Amino acid sequence: MNSKRTPFSIDEYGRRITLTRRAMERAGIDILFATDPSNQNWLTGYDGWSFYVHQGVLLSQEGPPIWWGRYMDMLGGRRTCWMDDDCILGYSDNFVQSTERHAMQDLAQHIKSLGFENARIGVEMENYYYSAKAHAVLLEELPNAKLVDATALVNWQRLVKSDAEIEFIRRAAKISEKVISCAIDRAEPGLRKNDLVAEIFHAGITGVNDIWGDYPAILPLTPSGLDATAAHLTWDGSPMQEGEATFFELSGCHRRYHAPLCRTVFLGTPPADMLEAERAQIEGIEAGLEAARAGNRTCEIANAFLSVLERYGIKREGRMGYPIGLSYPPDWGERTASIRTEDTTVLEPGMTFHFMPALWMDTWGLETTESILIKESGPAEAFCDMPRKLFVKT
Repeated sequence: MNSKRTPFSIDEYGRRITLTRRAMERAGIDILFATDPSNQNWLTGYDGWSFYVHQGVLLSQEGPPIWWGRYMDMLGGRRTCWMDDDCILGYSDNFVQSTERHAMQDLAQHIKSLGFENARIGVEMENYYYSAKAHAVLLEELPNAKLVDATALVNWQRLVKSDAEIEFIRRAAKISEKVISCAIDRAEPGLRKNDLVAEIFHAGITGVNDIWGDYPAILPLTPSGLDATAAHLTWDGSPMQEGEATFFELSGCHRRYHAPLCRTVFLGTPPADMLEAERAQIEGIEAGLEAARAGNRTCEIANAFLSVLERYGIKREGRMGYPIGLSYPPDWGERTASIRTEDTTVLEPGMTFHFMPALWMDTWGLETTESILIKESGPAEAFCDMPRKLFVKT
């Protein structure tokens, strides 16, 4: 290992590569090109803000993975990847945002030099970081190869976390508790939302004791009033107002691992329908956690929650959670299983989810959520220690 920054042991990376190779074999893939930054990090340790240019990891059935990217980012690869320098490749800057050449031309040459010009090459087609242009150029440069869709192949191998990964999520959870507490404590009428978010950022980056904070994959979501009827709004410079609910959808982040946590604050006296919904939501979360047991399915968590809402006469649609762990922008989810009525993924010990049964109603929103760990036995464990309630400040 040539870097002091790699967060995991060589054995841990070996475990991940073995899982991925088995999945490749089942899919009939000779060599994989993984572009998702989270998958790159998971396989190699690469950690840099460089996913706005073409980069990725090549993995075949033999030898260590190869990280490939822009030359200046290759230098970062040497600082963060566990492999030797000859497995970290860089292309020249004249490929960047050029109308005359494309970085996939350089990648194709490497694939040919490795002897895979006629191979079945797996690519992550449904991925934020693999463009239609990249795919077209790779097809043109490798006419005798067969490009096959390997979307989420690596992601599914990440679903069950190692003990080392769970420890990082626990550290992130400590920061999540801090940022949510900061948001609730500071919220008051007249406070500009951007000033509040600045304090949230400060709390998250400073971290907790020796647990330093990394940047989360999603920006703070902090809508108030009617804005809180929508799921994914950020902030502006408007002052907070009495008589409005604000939900905080935040996550601490440590070594790229997340533990999302949501809570809601009301400034003033909440309306009766919100208090009734709070009771239903909290009871439903408790039912969902009880159903989140190894051997059950993700749909059973969703059904347990929805059965409680039905008794209260509340209708909710859409998924209620997703796997979490290692992530880069723009999403802290892993894009595999979902907590929803039609998903039948069997729960296994070591799986980690953001159980996210938020309620968005006609005039307000109410988010109370938990990041959870599926245990060997018993109901799921909530990573964060934070009162599960609507916070009211009068």
